[in-house]
Amino acid sequence: MKTSLLHPDNPFAAPYPLAELARLQPELRAWLRETPAGLSVDFAQPEAVLALNTALLRWQYGLAHYQVPAGYLCPAVPGRLDYLLYVRDLLKQSNGGKTVPAKAVQLLDVGCGANLVYSLLAVLACKWQVLASDINDQALAHGRNLLAANQLNGQIRLCHQTDASQLFTGVLSAGDYLDVTVCNPPFHQDSQSAAAGSLRKQQGLGLSGDGLNFAGQANELWCDGGERGFLLRMIAESRQFGSQVYWFTSLVSKADNLKVLQQALTNAGATQQQVIPMQQGNKQSRILCWSFLTPAQQQLWQQHRWRR
Repeated sequence: MKTSLLHPDNPFAAPYPLAELARLQPELRAWLRETPAGLSVDFAQPEAVLALNTALLRWQYGLAHYQVPAGYLCPAVPGRLDYLLYVRDLLKQSNGGKTVPAKAVQLLDVGCGANLVYSLLAVLACKWQVLASDINDQALAHGRNLLAANQLNGQIRLCHQTDASQLFTGVLSAGDYLDVTVCNPPFHQDSQSAAAGSLRKQQGLGLSGDGLNFAGQANELWCDGGERGFLLRMIAESRQFGSQVYWFTSLVSKADNLKVLQQALTNAGATQQQVIPMQQGNKQSRILCWSFLTPAQQQLWQQHRWRR
């Protein structure tokens, strides 16, 4: 079993040592299967996916306590780490080819969810400081428990976004400055399209599928306007905070959305925009990145935040 085409610095690019992972995470043993190609995991079962990704976090980063509540999305750790590694490259590129000191980087995880995976990986793998926001207070309550269990309260600050129509307003204060934001936006535009997507995924795994049997809370899976609508709202609001954030970024799952989003960025006055392609196995995605800083502001940012 291989995870190919990942970022060169991603430690999960080689075949997983499943026997070792099962020793670290005994719950994984029940979901291992012998195949003609060797030992594999029963990816059709949500419990197996959670056990595998929990084991990966323990294997590489020694994260002793990790859980995702029933009904919430379980992240695929290798792909989430890829996003952060490409963001780290983006910061380096913006700093004249010099790696930005980890202690200088402040990241906002927009819609961190109950799994808190981007925030945890940003701290454990990249050594950054994190502000994480979500509209779901139950997800944040679980996040607080995760941070306390792993003694990470001082490195990740959680914020309840009380206004579901806003992404940055109410999260960022006047004196907050962030080097980068990350986001994995809801993919679907309503519950029906989410259910149809779940059915296709089940059929791809060889399951019969029964419509609405999918993991994930409503706000994790769909929103008004789907991915495109969500990101158009993010672009419009980000302009208000253009002097407080160096790079805004988000995953874009649907390539067809890029043209509209890039035009929206041009209309909003973005001074820079990039699209970073990503691929994990057969899955292709991309990171849309944009900034409103002028060249003079960029230079001051680099001097005062990254070269202290």
